[in-house]
Amino acid sequence: MLYTEILNNNRDFLALYKKGRYFASKYSVIYVRTNGRPYNRLGITAGKKVGNAVHRNRAKRIIRLAYRESEVNLPVGIDIVIVARSLICTVKSQEFCDYMQKTGVSEINNIFRRLTAGKG
Repeated sequence: MLYTEILNNNRDFLALYKKGRYFASKYSVIYVRTNGRPYNRLGITAGKKVGNAVHRNRAKRIIRLAYRESEVNLPVGIDIVIVARSLICTVKSQEFCDYMQKTGVSEINNIFRRLTAGKG
């Protein structure tokens, strides 16, 4: 991933859940917050409601692939947490990648614009 580091600190996840903006779809919930750094940080979660370990790992692989393909279209300097929903296991990876390219990127850009406009 070009401009991205892994978000793996529980404190950062909780801050995003509490103070970040989010939007939901039938496949995932995406939380976004500015981080003030020259790179993005990505966290991926898949709870037990998604399915067994095989389904959860597949969901995380699909999310990682979709993020990697759409990373160049995202603004730099944000924290993103993508929470998998159970329906993500039933779709082809290309379908979720298309969703992320079309809807996900535009929603993240809209949230980023609102967050940066509120600061300045």
